Amino acid sequence: MISWTAILYGAALSALFGGLLVAAADRGARLPAGAGAAVGAFAGPIAWNAILRATHAATFFTDAPIAVMPASWQDTGSGVFTIAVTAIVLGFGAHATAPARRVVALSMLAGLAAFLVDVYLY
Repeated sequence: MISWTAILYGAALSALFGGLLVAAADRGARLPAGAGAAVGAFAGPIAWNAILRATHAATFFTDAPIAVMPASWQDTGSGVFTIAVTAIVLGFGAHATAPARRVVALSMLAGLAAFLVDVYLY
């Protein structure tokens, strides 16, 4: 089962990469959007992994037998939770008046970062 140390480490890496990716992609509010994405990319994986830890869902950590993309359901869940949390943070924060398409696109970048961090870095 995943340890709290690993959960926090992965969330910190996700926050770093998600925040940087969104800040680089945003045309208007780079710093607020990057910070919001970092919050979402930190909180999303923590929430998802805490659920898996509490339910003893060890089978979610089984990697796909594909060498170039050994993703698991755990990795996917981190990305999905990051998208959801980041959309809320950006939608009520830095991009409250932006079109939903913009908020979703930036949230998906943060989710992609969290997913790739999970697959390749921890």
